[in-house]
Amino acid sequence: MEPFAKKSAVHGAGNSAPELLPLAAWSRFKGITAGFTGRGGGYSAPPRVSLNTALHVGDEEHAVLANRRAIAAALGWPFEAWTCAEQVHGSRVVRVTAEARGQGRLSRESAIQDADALITDEPDVLLAMYFADCVPLYFYDPEHGALGLAHAGWKGTVLNVAASTVSAMAEAYGSDPAAMYAAVGPSIGECCYEVDEAVMSRVRDVVPDDRSFHVPSSEGKSRLNLKEINKHLMIKAGILPSRIEMSGWCTSCSADLFFSHRKQRGQTGRMMSWLGKKK
Repeated sequence: MEPFAKKSAVHGAGNSAPELLPLAAWSRFKGITAGFTGRGGGYSAPPRVSLNTALHVGDEEHAVLANRRAIAAALGWPFEAWTCAEQVHGSRVVRVTAEARGQGRLSRESAIQDADALITDEPDVLLAMYFADCVPLYFYDPEHGALGLAHAGWKGTVLNVAASTVSAMAEAYGSDPAAMYAAVGPSIGECCYEVDEAVMSRVRDVVPDDRSFHVPSSEGKSRLNLKEINKHLMIKAGILPSRIEMSGWCTSCSADLFFSHRKQRGQTGRMMSWLGKKK
């Protein structure tokens, strides 16, 4: 069963609320909210219609902030809790303290700089990251109340941002990987993600030469399964396979629901992953 189930609501006069895909399996954890946004129910104009959440894609700032506020309201969170990073396709992990709450919600300049993973054990902090084909990774340690959210494109994947996040949570909070839960969210699938040998040479450094991770497709190219690779790296980092949720959504196949950088040749918006806990 798909762990990220589409959920939308309708306001008066036929105006759609933000399209949300909550991580339903984690609703059993008291106070935890986690999920992924779709592309509908927002204020952005074409080609970023309509729920673009990123400030770096040429959208009008007022539309992006209206979208962010609408998402926070739909989740039942104050917008002041929204906390995000300036992502750089790396593997740097930053610990979010209570003092950092709200960084990045209004501007790129105020975001946590140069980070592709955020961790926190603070309540009332809503971690957010932005995507248009890359893989969102979620981590939760119920024993210590610690959370982690990561962004893994192919570069972040081969840099093993998944393991870096697990290690950072262990160091900061004493998290035991075997006691953690994790999830791999919607992203571009093997069906649509073809890469060249330059990328594959890096991929082979982190995963076996196995068809579950990549399949030759044409001369010098392969189809890459980033979701399965990140799941493999989570397991190598010590997370139990039975505690990892896997999305089946492909952001390229479902362009009516998601933005896809590859399918739309870069002229598109960004979805958002979110993760937080309330007191």
